[in-house]
Amino acid sequence: MSRVVVIGAGAMGLAAAHRAAQLGHEVDLIEVDSVPGGMAAHFDFGPLSIERFYHFVCKSDEPTFALMRELGIGDKMRWRGTSMGYFIKGKIYPWGDPISLLMFPHLSLMAKIRTGLQMFLTTKSKTFKSIESKTARQWLEGGSGKKVYNTLWKRLMNLKFYELADDISASWIATRVRRIGNSRRSLFQEELGYIEGGSQTLVDALVSAYTSKGGRMHLATSVEKVETDSGKVTGVTAGGRFFPADAVISTVPTPLISTLVPDLPEASKAQYDAIRNIGVVCLIFRLKKSISKHFWINIIDETIEIPGVIQFSNLRPVDDTVVYVPYYMPVTQPKWQWSDQQFIDEAFGYIRKVNPDITGSDFIDAKVGRLKYAQPVCEPNFLDKLPPIQTPIAGLQIADTCYYYPEDRGISESVRYGRDMAEAVGK
Repeated sequence: MSRVVVIGAGAMGLAAAHRAAQLGHEVDLIEVDSVPGGMAAHFDFGPLSIERFYHFVCKSDEPTFALMRELGIGDKMRWRGTSMGYFIKGKIYPWGDPISLLMFPHLSLMAKIRTGLQMFLTTKSKTFKSIESKTARQWLEGGSGKKVYNTLWKRLMNLKFYELADDISASWIATRVRRIGNSRRSLFQEELGYIEGGSQTLVDALVSAYTSKGGRMHLATSVEKVETDSGKVTGVTAGGRFFPADAVISTVPTPLISTLVPDLPEASKAQYDAIRNIGVVCLIFRLKKSISKHFWINIIDETIEIPGVIQFSNLRPVDDTVVYVPYYMPVTQPKWQWSDQQFIDEAFGYIRKVNPDITGSDFIDAKVGRLKYAQPVCEPNFLDKLPPIQTPIAGLQIADTCYYYPEDRGISESVRYGRDMAEAVGK
């Protein structure tokens, strides 16, 4: 068996470390944060233990279900009928089923037919190779029409990707549409899932299973360098000490790799450096009053500079109304430098625009989380841009959320990739 070091204790790193320990390897898991879980980790928000960044489960997320069954928490999966809305011209319109589409007043009948057909065919597609060279805008305009793109999509894309909005892959958008579109109870009812107790339930179970197999965890420990000799990995220097290893699995964001692994060939470093990311400032509000019945509201309004709000308490029942407000943006945007309070003040003002019945007295609390590398920017033919997971350095594997492409970030893909990398150790 091998000595394995896993860098990063997010969902992928935890899954990799757990599987490696399960296979009998000697494993050290190193995490810069003081808690494991990464984007799935919880924090105490008043009386609530809740995710720092919102998560939901879809019916296609089989790797998550399989791991939960393996960990003995398969009975913690919960499903709930949810819905989506669009806030346009001062009103929330229901969205996501045939009746809502037909009743939507801001598109022509022909535009509605084209949109419904494109979305339906997307949910039935097995592969998106035929649109891999297209941008999301080209694909959506070609299928649904420019009017639909300008009405439903353009503002959302601009407020998430800013100057990069027209660089986004059609395959990436289509895969997101398919995942959500197939998570349904019926044609007329979306159904999403959550884990009882939140994603921390899965994180805790993974940590417990990993450590019970002899796995070691080193929290609040920063990795300084992946050490190599003669083209082979020898270990990791972290927290001022050396961790010897026959194999290293890195799950940290790819923009950090060139510094973390200075012995990589220059061509490999250039590949990692070329992968673009945007950041997120994610706000969480506790309110006394509900915004709406919808789980997710897309916002199309020139006076509101967020693409939407997620009323998480419409999925996972908790005391109070819990709302996530994500500000995605390249970190080069001036707004990235705003204080937490500036974001809170602006976002709460936007919430009150979406639902004018909410007053200042309905505010209970708010917290702000930030990630510099939150969302990879996946352009057309993105797979051609990715370096192989197995690097030119023997024993060193590297992957982060961009490797899920065309899938988006999610616990299910994290679990799948983490386990695959652990099973590749020594092969």
